[in-house]
Amino acid sequence: MKRRHPLPRTWLMTDERQGDDLWTALERLPRGSGIVFRHYSLLPTERRRLFDRVRKVARDRRLTLLVAGAPFPGADGTHGRPGRGLRSASAHNLRELKAAERAGADLVFLSAVYPTRSHPGHRPLGPRRFALIAHQAKVPVIALGGMDESKARTLRGAYGWAGIDAWTR
Repeated sequence: MKRRHPLPRTWLMTDERQGDDLWTALERLPRGSGIVFRHYSLLPTERRRLFDRVRKVARDRRLTLLVAGAPFPGADGTHGRPGRGLRSASAHNLRELKAAERAGADLVFLSAVYPTRSHPGHRPLGPRRFALIAHQAKVPVIALGGMDESKARTLRGAYGWAGIDAWTR
């Protein structure tokens, strides 16, 4: 699949807990950013309906849209599974990052850099360990976990950054 625009450097990871804040987050994303549509817990018909609404916003705002879980037509690619188009994966350490590269990921979300509400009690990588892992990658690495724009500017080794709550704070 030919890419319509460059690989985004800023990303929104959708999450059920966003509720109606999802629409605020989508509006605040800079043009050319990316979205990883997750919403795993929704029933298939509800999930498809929400995906279609998000896809319309993505097309209108020139946002790259990846889908995690069951794939939907109209996405620019997949997250965490084989599929057509752009392929992303998640990693939490160097072993997982290298496995994602071997599996054909075009980019990897490396997390959690900082403490995050998504994984309470999880020991974050921290900026130093993140940089050590990211510098060994052969694909672009997107920093995830407690991220915002100011933290991303100081982080070494990151191609870009992603957030859930960062777009609605």
